[in-house]
Amino acid sequence: MMEAPIFIEDTIAFGLVMLTLGFVFFTSSSSHPFWKKFYKYIPALLMAYMLPGALTTFGVIAPEWTTTDASGKVIEHHSQIYYIASRFLLPAALVLMTLSIDLKAIFNLGPKALIMFLTGTAGVIIGGPLAILLISVVSPETVGGAGPDAVWRGLATLAGSWIGGGANQAAMLEIYGYNTGNYAGMVIVDIVVANIWMAILLLGIGKSDKIDNWLKADNSAIETLKERVSTYAAKISKNPTLSDFMVILGIAFTVVGLSHFGANNISDFLTTNFEAVRDKSSALSSFGSQFFWMITLATAIGIFLSFTKFKTYEGAGASKIGSVFIYILVASIGMKMDLTRIADNPGLIFVGLVWMAIHVALLVFVAKVLKAPYFFLAIGSKANIGGAASAPVVAAAFHPSLATVGVLLAVFGYVVGTYGAMLCAELMKIASGG
Repeated sequence: MMEAPIFIEDTIAFGLVMLTLGFVFFTSSSSHPFWKKFYKYIPALLMAYMLPGALTTFGVIAPEWTTTDASGKVIEHHSQIYYIASRFLLPAALVLMTLSIDLKAIFNLGPKALIMFLTGTAGVIIGGPLAILLISVVSPETVGGAGPDAVWRGLATLAGSWIGGGANQAAMLEIYGYNTGNYAGMVIVDIVVANIWMAILLLGIGKSDKIDNWLKADNSAIETLKERVSTYAAKISKNPTLSDFMVILGIAFTVVGLSHFGANNISDFLTTNFEAVRDKSSALSSFGSQFFWMITLATAIGIFLSFTKFKTYEGAGASKIGSVFIYILVASIGMKMDLTRIADNPGLIFVGLVWMAIHVALLVFVAKVLKAPYFFLAIGSKANIGGAASAPVVAAAFHPSLATVGVLLAVFGYVVGTYGAMLCAELMKIASGG
């Protein structure tokens, strides 16, 4: 953890985060030649992600920090901005972006999205052991260790995070018994490497047409979906009133409340009645995650509402309000990126970068063979690395109607995460000679 930032109050930190978002949208819509040229190459979404990260890197704000009291006791502090954005605004955004969804058009996207997701999973599974083998040639001590300190055990937690999410990561920590005293180093690798890749993906969105041309991809199904949703929104478009906005927010946050209520009860029921879910070392423990069920329920209820008259609220800007929530989430994720942490353990960071490069290389190879659009490559990766918190963010950057595709794949990632991570861990154990 870093030392206390300049501003420790979440109220001030959130104000600064919103200031960066306001700056990004003001400049990206500016007619000034400099900003027009700047945003021609740098997507606004990337700036919304990077500027809060810069505030963290320079110690202005922080996602977490430590202080020492008068008795010398170290006290840990955690900002609640990301928690609120991911637990309140994310499910609300999913509901509002799903209101106008066209399920038939999503199914018409075909199997490429799922194939790219599974390719991303395979890239993580084989990337771990290959990274260990490659790094061991140059620096064997970086990937060495014995017993609970064995690096491969720590990297197993990374595999859980990169295929599924936090629940799968915790499961891998229990299963392989990595020394918890060294666990913070793995968390840093996770944050740094995943955030670097997120930035690269967002940068690629601004060049998606060129990338699609290089891949010789057929993105007609994606364009059809976007066009159908846009046409429907234009047909029912109206000048929204205060009543419209209040009803839209009422729908969104009522579903958020229902999702949390359902998630808490389902999670409690499963953990109470099923040992396999209660046991953190079980491959089924991810089904005890309240976050998993919250995302699942919010998406399911949103899809259900898309078959009702509430769908017409897309004409009053439902998905635009959802996009506002998504951008706040993006900024809160970016706030977790402290680039100074790269120096904390450069050896492990390098292992993570090599691992990620293998994951990306496999995705690019399969996308080239399948002629799959960059959209499928991007969400196929983020549904693994980042899960439900960032997959819909990347998908919505292409078009709000595509957010549901990202979250459906991410939920699938939670289900297969622990199994894939266990296979990866066993391969890493062999690669490290353990």
